[in-house]
This record gives sequence, C-alpha cells and structure tokens, in this order.
Amino acid sequence: MRRPQCRPMTHTPTAHNGAPQDGAPGQARAHFAVPAKHPMVTVLGSGDALLRVIEKAFPGADIHVRGNQVSAVGDAAEVALIQRLFDEMMLVLRTGQPMTEDAVERSIAMLRASGNGTPESGQETPAEVLTQNILSSRGRTIRPKTLNQKRYVDAIDQHTIVFGIGPAGTGKTYLAMAKAVQALQSKQVTRIILTRPAVEAGERLGFLPGTLYEKIDPYLRPLYDALHDMLDPDSIPKLMASGTIEVAPLAYMRGRTLNDAFIILDEAQNTNPEQMKMFLTRLGFDSKIVITGDVTQIDLPNGTKSGLRQVQDILEGLDDVHFSRLTSHDVVRHRLVGRIVDAYEQYDSRNGGRNGK
Repeated sequence: MRRPQCRPMTHTPTAHNGAPQDGAPGQARAHFAVPAKHPMVTVLGSGDALLRVIEKAFPGADIHVRGNQVSAVGDAAEVALIQRLFDEMMLVLRTGQPMTEDAVERSIAMLRASGNGTPESGQETPAEVLTQNILSSRGRTIRPKTLNQKRYVDAIDQHTIVFGIGPAGTGKTYLAMAKAVQALQSKQVTRIILTRPAVEAGERLGFLPGTLYEKIDPYLRPLYDALHDMLDPDSIPKLMASGTIEVAPLAYMRGRTLNDAFIILDEAQNTNPEQMKMFLTRLGFDSKIVITGDVTQIDLPNGTKSGLRQVQDILEGLDDVHFSRLTSHDVVRHRLVGRIVDAYEQYDSRNGGRNGK
C-alpha cells in the first residue's frame, strides 16, 4: 500500500460504489474524501496504526490512500462495511473524540454484527455507542465501549432495578458506579450506597486483625478504587463522613429502607437466595438499584445456591426490572482477557457444566 504526501480537500466524507477496473463480478469500489479540518493522522492513526487494523479486518479488500483520498476495492459486502466504517469514524472525530485501535476494532465488530450497520437496521451505530458520555472526571471521560455496554447504561436510565450479568472485565460495576456518581451530581439522588458480600472472609472474619472496617476493607477495596477514578480523592472522605456515599458489606443492609439513593450490589453471585431477597426488598422511594455479578465465578460453599442464579428465574420479565447480559465480546480489559473467558466457557461446555452451585 502506498501513502504519498497528503493533499487536503474540503469535501465531506462520501463513498461512491461502482465496478472496479477489472470488472470482477460481485466486487465494488468505494472512495472517501476526508475534510481538510481532520488531519489524516487522526483518521489513519500514528504510523498508520488504525489503517493496519482496518486492513487486517478486511484482508480481501485492497485499500489505498492518496492525499486525503481513501479508496477500497473488493467484495461488495466488505467494501460497503469499509465505507460505513469510515463514515462512523468521521462522526466520532467530529465530536472531538480521538479514534483508537480498540475503538476501530469494536466499530468493525458492531458493524459486522448488524449486517452493514446502517441506521435503518434499527441497531445503534458505532458512533452512537462510542460518543455517549456518562461522566467526565479529572481529565477523562467514562463512556460505553460496546453495544451491550451502551444498552446496559441505557437500561439503568430506564428501569428501577437493573441486573448486569457477565464475565470479568465487561465494565458491569464500573459503568454502574459512573451512573451513580452522575445521578448524585445531577441531584437525581441524595446518596450512593455501594455494597458487596464478603463471602471470602466467612467465619474467619473474627480472626483477622484490626477493627471491623479494617477487616472488611479488602473486600470493599475495588469499590473504593473505582470511586477514586470518578471523584476528587480529597472529597471522598467528606462524602463518606456525611453519609452521602456509603460503602458497606451486604450484612449492613438488613432491616433498612433505602430512599432517594442509588444502590449498587457488586459480586451478587456470592449472595444466597435469602440475601438476594433481603437486598431487593430494601428498595425505597425515588431509589434505583443496580446488581452486578458473574455466575461463572461463584465462591459460595458447596451446596449453597447463588441468589443471582435464582433471581433470574424469579424476576425475568417483571415490569421495571431489566437483565443486561454481557459477554466476552464486551471485555474492555486487555484483549487477551476476552479470549481467556471464551476458553473457559469452551472448557466448561466440554466438561458438562460451569463453576457454580
């Protein structure tokens, strides 16, 4: 592939399909013009990194760049996807948000999953997913990165109780906490309550050194870490001292009615059925509950049924309750994590079941 010196043009991004020069049946050609206000490096990436991602994803297409002109020749369906991809990339860039290799890969996956990804398909487009801002804090913006993540975030807006179920690294808890902080800052709620069962401690809790809070701190630490990403760290102790933010083990929820609050139960696969029912019935007026968990990572003693597994059979289809299910395709950690999750699922299916009770 040759990349001569870029020559800016002022046309908007367009694509025109036609028969390629060799006239091969089933093939098409598309041309794209990048506006002068967008340097080609923002479209193709530093050292053409983004372009290499696109070429790898469409090995059967011949992609050329000359100045600010991009052309693609190949199978008609693949060229249509490439055309749509560049249009989506330009929509993202117009918002001022940069494109990354990860964003390009996820855009391609979304377009492939929806056929050609046209708005008429009734499915959210990559630009709609990648430009939805949830929370801006300390120079960074938290936003969904996959279609399922966007639908999970939208469900939190639309329902009183939302379950986010999926493997590690899919952003279940992180996105829920971002929505909680957003709700607090916009005065939709007056407090945030974060809780999780400290199952790993079990009866050994009394043998751990220190005060009760020092004993349970390791099991709540992931929630504190996420808070520090979203709020000024200096403000967190004040918010906790005033009760505006509460981080506590699940046992502390018993006997309470939680009004005007955004409540998150994390690691819900480690609740038993009684604990899950107890937690759900804490819901008060003007409150919202998000419950997150991974039913493949259950740490309960043998013979104890997971409340998260059971509640799906009980509440599925109930009005104002929504189940969002994320998969390995929604993992936003190192890309190897998604492959690890898939490998474990394949192993479990070969061996007659998953880890869980």
